[in-house]
Amino acid sequence: MRESWRPKSGVSGGRDGAFRAYALLTLTALIWAGNAVASKWAVGEVSPLALTSLRWLVACAVLAPFAARRVAREWRLLRPAWLRILLMGGCGFTVFNALFYAAGAATTVTNMALFQGAMPVVVLACSFLAYRTPVTRIQVLGVLVTSLGVVVAATHGDLAVLRTFAFNRGDLLLLLACLLYAGYTVALRARPAVSGATFFAALALAALLTSLPLLVAEWAAGRLIWPSAAGWAIIAFVGLGPSLISQLFFMRGVELIGPNRAGIFVNLVPVFGAALAVTVAGEPFRLDNAVALALVLGGIVIAERLGRGRGA
Repeated sequence: MRESWRPKSGVSGGRDGAFRAYALLTLTALIWAGNAVASKWAVGEVSPLALTSLRWLVACAVLAPFAARRVAREWRLLRPAWLRILLMGGCGFTVFNALFYAAGAATTVTNMALFQGAMPVVVLACSFLAYRTPVTRIQVLGVLVTSLGVVVAATHGDLAVLRTFAFNRGDLLLLLACLLYAGYTVALRARPAVSGATFFAALALAALLTSLPLLVAEWAAGRLIWPSAAGWAIIAFVGLGPSLISQLFFMRGVELIGPNRAGIFVNLVPVFGAALAVTVAGEPFRLDNAVALALVLGGIVIAERLGRGRGA
């Protein structure tokens, strides 16, 4: 969701502004990593599709007083792109979150954070396939290194999984979710010419609307779990934190230090995710987790720093 806002161009704030940006962007990565823990804690407290719908209901309810007037003012620009917005909100927000939360019942918080942290490199590959965006050899190397890290995470270091294709169901759901979000991110290139706040509000509404049929299907299948007290706390966190607060923090951070420097803080998501998995979720941190983390972060550094530096 972080690409949903389009901040004003330029960098401001000097040294104090940079310090504020570092703090805001670090908190943003921590909130995104916390979303993985929330998905794990949600198991048995609220069903995945109920969590997805209620998350966007909370987000829309909070956004409405601030964004309604702006959306009405820019509606004529949004209306021709309503189908694109519906598809982007449905795939990038609704289905992505539904798969992400469903994966929480079948895989670890560490893996969820690793897959989430690998998305910038997945976006790089999808952008090349969709728009033939120039990619350097070093960026290709970064994609391969990160992909190897994802393979290690998905197989838990057991090469026999590759021979039998006996992947964890949750890891496969995460892979599909990341591919959908990468497609959504690439589609942002052709977004309507409206303000970032208006576009995000439209996407949030699209996510809410497209989540309702899935919620009905979950109820019809007898799998609906209405939130417990803990479930409502989780809904409040994901509706306010990953959906809204982190977006504002990231937008402000980009305004202060620019998109290239701010983007590096995405690399903290798998780091924070691994730390939260051990300290909060009580998961063991194994050797294969460490290897996967090193490969994912190494690949991102190669692709985004070394690769872009050479390409520029």
